[in-house]
Amino acid sequence: FASPANLYNTFKTGGVDIAYQTLDADQIRDLEANASSGGWQVIEAGTNVINYLMLNPQQKPLDDVNVRRAIASMIDRTLLNERVFQGQAEPLYSLVPTGFGVYNPIFKERYGDGDAEKAKDFLAEAGFNESNPFVLEIWYPSSSTERNLVATTLEASIEKMMEGIVEVEVKDVDSSSAWSQLDEGVFPTFLLNWYPDFFDVDNFIQPFLECKDGTDSICNTPANSAFYFNPKANELITKQRQESDSTVRNTYFDELQTVLGEDVPYVPLWQNKDYIFAQDGVENVGIEPNQQFLLWQVSK
Repeated sequence: FASPANLYNTFKTGGVDIAYQTLDADQIRDLEANASSGGWQVIEAGTNVINYLMLNPQQKPLDDVNVRRAIASMIDRTLLNERVFQGQAEPLYSLVPTGFGVYNPIFKERYGDGDAEKAKDFLAEAGFNESNPFVLEIWYPSSSTERNLVATTLEASIEKMMEGIVEVEVKDVDSSSAWSQLDEGVFPTFLLNWYPDFFDVDNFIQPFLECKDGTDSICNTPANSAFYFNPKANELITKQRQESDSTVRNTYFDELQTVLGEDVPYVPLWQNKDYIFAQDGVENVGIEPNQQFLLWQVSK
């Protein structure tokens, strides 16, 4: 379908049996509310798709960990879930999805949600105040309506809570340019998401935190989008990959999430929920935890 509206309208008029993915929040809410009268089913499932804000320590003042920690403190995930997603997402406080037993909500413990006082303290340590405000650029791909709403909601929320200490500038770039320029370290921040390649905690850690060639906390290659380098993270990643005991391996993942919370190269934001709508009479509709749609078991 060319647009979410086309899929939405075609499903409502019975033109397709199943509508899955690409629907906007308003459309999902309407289909949920009218399922009984409309004659369709609603299947809700958690996903392992994570969404986060990348912070680039190559660019000043993001090279100062206090600035990155301040940004983490300013983020109000509950507000995002209510205003942007209408409750159709799940606040996320680690890069590891909530469905894994080793999930550690380290960002909730360390930074909370929209903690203005904590953010002001971190910015004061970095030399920012009302007479010397911190300018936060939030970049996103121009093709994403969802991330535009996230960025503008963050802009309004942060500027209100920070009372002149932070100025937010929302900026977009076309997707084709964004992916090449991310590898060049062009953007100070960027709203991104991650679809895992396989269903293992490693796939939410190694691509983000590992870098084999770096100095002074900066990766010399685009091994990860934040140009992040930490020898301790590299060591822990190697250990967990070599460990066969799941209990011991989980201790390494816990340590890695602690490192993530300390260094803040990324700020986890939300985890997607999946909604599948199927016409009455369509049976055995479902998805696996790895987001595989079980098409072969569907019957009518």
